[in-house]
Amino acid sequence: MDKQDLDQAAIDAAASALESGALVAFPTETVYGLGADAENPAAVAAIYAAKGRPQDHPVIVHLAPEAPLDYWAAGIPREARALADAFWPGPLTMILKRAPHIPDAVSGGQDTVGLRCPSHPVAIALLRAFKGGKGGVAAPSANKFGAVSPTLAQHVRDEFGQDGTVAMVLDGGASQVGIESTIVDLSRLATHGPVLLRPGHISADAIAAVIDQAPAAPDIAAPRASGTLESHYAPHTPVAMQDSATLRQTLAQLAGAGRTVALIHYSDVPLTDKPATHAALRLPATPDGFAHALYAALRAMDGHGADVILVEAPPSGGAWLGVNDRLRRAAHGSTGIVHGLLNREPLP
Repeated sequence: MDKQDLDQAAIDAAASALESGALVAFPTETVYGLGADAENPAAVAAIYAAKGRPQDHPVIVHLAPEAPLDYWAAGIPREARALADAFWPGPLTMILKRAPHIPDAVSGGQDTVGLRCPSHPVAIALLRAFKGGKGGVAAPSANKFGAVSPTLAQHVRDEFGQDGTVAMVLDGGASQVGIESTIVDLSRLATHGPVLLRPGHISADAIAAVIDQAPAAPDIAAPRASGTLESHYAPHTPVAMQDSATLRQTLAQLAGAGRTVALIHYSDVPLTDKPATHAALRLPATPDGFAHALYAALRAMDGHGADVILVEAPPSGGAWLGVNDRLRRAAHGSTGIVHGLLNREPLP
């Protein structure tokens, strides 16, 4: 069922589907999630099967604003409550010690659990309807594992088709933020302090302003968390990032070598004298605007059948950290692609 203006009947139907063990895709302010009852191991296993997700890669549990945090986590530190008060509903996931009765299916076998309360009105309505607002919905991004996350309902339909894997797709329009939530580990405060496992819309500085302690970089013993593998968020077409000056030269070289390019940029980039070989999309030159448009742009450029998706590298710095993190992971498996194309090496 896909409806732009969701009524309560659609929300109730989706909640009932979740309670029956089915999978429901729904919008959040970050990306669309593929949801299942977090306390139903068989339903959570269906998420892993649908996505092709490794069993040890944890998922995030989404909660209604009124849901009792103590039901899901044990030994909740004051820092977690302060961050929830400051940023929930919103794009912040906290890693906490998992309550003993919560199945380890959602945590990849770890003793921690990732929790967040999304701010999208459709997500909130669904979470309030599901189990009377007291349940949790395990929901990684609604795409095949490692692929570009969906920010539109159509992206979910493109990903899973009509094979019955997903019982319902709730359409809430375009995701406002456009990249996944910030993840901060608070499960080891006594020994490691807060640790930023994945950057996002909520910055490390914003977190530090609330808890008076800046989160550290991930360490080797940090809990596994969603979306933190080196290669992730990747389209089928190889991705390469280049700074603005290098990119202009590379465009001309690739055109001269007869290679096709799908270009994502944010500044004035003159195309080569062979514009027919290029698909180009200009994104906003602000961190929030770029993030909002990024995944839809990667999906659109992936559809052009180019030899490479060439991305103008965004500025570095705190506000751009989340965008750069996603692009780095998207390009991780394509190292050396530009060199290979210019030297006419066989495509991977």
